[in-house]
Amino acid sequence: MARPKPPAPTPVSADDIELALYEAMRRGDVERLMALWSDDDEICCIHPGGARLLGAAAIRASFEVMFGNGAIDAEPHRVRRLESHSSAVHSVLERVRVMTPDGERFAWVVATNVYLKSSQGWRLVAHHASPGTEVEAQDSPEAVSTLH
Repeated sequence: MARPKPPAPTPVSADDIELALYEAMRRGDVERLMALWSDDDEICCIHPGGARLLGAAAIRASFEVMFGNGAIDAEPHRVRRLESHSSAVHSVLERVRVMTPDGERFAWVVATNVYLKSSQGWRLVAHHASPGTEVEAQDSPEAVSTLH
């Protein structure tokens, strides 16, 4: 039987949801994490190298498996925001701390988080993450690129 979502505070911005999202991942708190998602049936999540997960049940199951191995120590860096009055798209460089036999290491993930404002307040509707590279991890200013 599915457990009811704990009440989520009504966030005043997409940034509030994003902070709560990464805090829930660092705590391994699937209940809190799922409370940040919209109730819409079409929510989706793609983990690095993973399949597209549609709906709350599939997303919950994936995080339960991941949290079964421990919390995810991810921090958002270099967030780029595109926001309107009722939607926000954040391009995020995630720094994920992992323990290896050789000690602590960091992995980089490039993610897009999509938020919508509804009667529930701001909620997450999509999270799409891909493996990052050392180029993203550099602290130097981003290179200018030319599109063709």
